[in-house]
Amino acid sequence: MSTVYLNGEYVSKDQAFISVDDRGFLFGDGIYEVTSAYRGKLFRFDRHLARMKRGLSALRIDLDPSGLEEVHTRLLKENGLEDAPVAYVYLQITRGVAKRSHRFPASPVAPTVYMFAGQYTRPAREQWEQGYKAVTVNDVRWARRDLKTIQLLPNVLGAQASGDHGVDEIVFVQDGMAIEGSHNNFFMVFGETLVTHPLSNQILPGITREVVLELAGTLGYEVQERSVTVEEMFAADEAFHSGTLSEVKPCVEVDGRAIGDGRVGPVTRSLFDAFLAETGGTG
Repeated sequence: MSTVYLNGEYVSKDQAFISVDDRGFLFGDGIYEVTSAYRGKLFRFDRHLARMKRGLSALRIDLDPSGLEEVHTRLLKENGLEDAPVAYVYLQITRGVAKRSHRFPASPVAPTVYMFAGQYTRPAREQWEQGYKAVTVNDVRWARRDLKTIQLLPNVLGAQASGDHGVDEIVFVQDGMAIEGSHNNFFMVFGETLVTHPLSNQILPGITREVVLELAGTLGYEVQERSVTVEEMFAADEAFHSGTLSEVKPCVEVDGRAIGDGRVGPVTRSLFDAFLAETGGTG
């Protein structure tokens, strides 16, 4: 049985219980974060921490997550994942337990902090080289998608749509613009120019997105952060999703239409190889 962290204690997962009055359960009132670890080393934890702090501040949840890095590392060790090629730690912080009311609790309550660790198995390179397919989904999420909150029902429905269509990913579309995936960011490639939706309240400021943009600059690719219409997306030479557990995931088809020649392109491949080198891994 795996070991998890709940409100200051390390317990086996079957001994971890949360109150039915927890506002995360009742309202989706909280934030979450997923941090990858490559052979026990947390990847860009400082950036994850900064995003946590921003989300907690925006939701006015009074908790400083600065001391949680040690918990991440210990959970990896407790679960025998310190030498795993790729592992991850999931963190969720809710406003805490209080009588059900849409307003914040009248008296301060302790936030609920829950964390667990798991292992990610990267697809075989042969599978990755085949690329992945996606469908477009109308984006009905709330207007603060830049906050990594736990109220993810539209994302769940979007992800389910991909399963219903027998594909791997989605592309959220709003006002004719290709925005991002259900749990990752989205990039398109035109020649040797990398294009992705600009940071705003419409997308999550992905940590892997940041890394990919940095690697693109290092590799000499032009980078554009701008809106892209669905019609322009279909004119792209390449496309891919990026995320903590997506890494760099090539998208070769959307809505049954090939992107480019329907194969993984050289820019996507070079960015993935650079990402593997950055994380100390191999394909």
